[in-house]
Amino acid sequence: MKSVPVNRPLIKGNELNFVSDCIKSGWISSDGSYVKKFEKEFAKLVSRKYAVSVSSGTAALDIAIKSINIKKDDEVIVPAFTIISCLHQIVRQGGKPILVDSDPLTWNIDVTKIEKKISKKTKAIVIVHIYGLPVDIDPVIKIAKKYNLIIIEDAAEEIGQFYKNKPIGSYGHISTFSFFANKHITTGEGGMIVTNNRSLAQKFSMLKNLCFNPKKQKFIHDDIGWNYRMTSMQAAFGLAQLKNLKLFVKKKRFLGDYYSSKLKNIINIQLPLKETNYAQNIYWVYGIVLKNKNSLAKKYIKILKKEGIECRPFFCPMHLQPVFKRMNLFNNEKFPVSENLFKRGFYIPSGIGTTKKEMKFVINKIKKIFNRKL
Repeated sequence: MKSVPVNRPLIKGNELNFVSDCIKSGWISSDGSYVKKFEKEFAKLVSRKYAVSVSSGTAALDIAIKSINIKKDDEVIVPAFTIISCLHQIVRQGGKPILVDSDPLTWNIDVTKIEKKISKKTKAIVIVHIYGLPVDIDPVIKIAKKYNLIIIEDAAEEIGQFYKNKPIGSYGHISTFSFFANKHITTGEGGMIVTNNRSLAQKFSMLKNLCFNPKKQKFIHDDIGWNYRMTSMQAAFGLAQLKNLKLFVKKKRFLGDYYSSKLKNIINIQLPLKETNYAQNIYWVYGIVLKNKNSLAKKYIKILKKEGIECRPFFCPMHLQPVFKRMNLFNNEKFPVSENLFKRGFYIPSGIGTTKKEMKFVINKIKKIFNRKL
């Protein structure tokens, strides 16, 4: 075996048939029937009244933040350990991201540290479900109600996941998703914003479409928006993927459990938790954290690449991002758990299309590398 990619999507349903039908219909842009079908089915999946498709998960977050009218110096609580997309629009609007460190076991925002970060300027909390286990949401909801805060739930990495008995994506005032090629269902690029608030849903639809107002004459605009529309071809592909979501989740959990059963005896690595008291891991990616404080993930990523195994580093915490350092956003702030995850965390091939043969290859190489002195 020459090499194993870090991700490979699984395309085994009606993707070709639906996209072909879309092309034959002649309606390939952003307002075809497949867009409406995909939005309707996705809203149903996550128990929401409204779903608005967009061009990416980042687009979904941009629109979500803009829709709640963050103003200059408004504060928004976000995890230090996340993708930079979660902060883009907060910063653009003059808001101030307030970072919270991670839980060392779940890798999500440490919910016990949120309340201490709340001030009179706090307007919202962004929770991000990281890598496979969701945030412990109930305590966050209690905090949000106590201080009258908006919750934006970034569920990009956990499509098909549940918190207790409700689907992830059904908890925030606004919830966002990504359909990038490495997600549980994909449209290549794409995203979705969901809510139960009709006026917010209407706002999403306008913001993603250059703020055209359906009640006004064409080309009259009352606000600044984006062209963040999803095409009908992408929606057709996504609708076909959606029909196989249960299978995809089953494959992911098999992958995670298989890796864990074979790697559990390696003493110098921390493996993902299989479950918590509120959720079972969905293993968006299969992450490994090095326990030895003298070990760095980037070293092992290079070694594994030479062995034919493609890996990826964990997120770089927001306070260490060069762009935010230049802006003096998080001067002298420290988030030790997030920093450790960045320095010593990486994930191995764990796409839905990863085969058992490839997993065995990865396992054998990892055992060989970690059982020798480096």
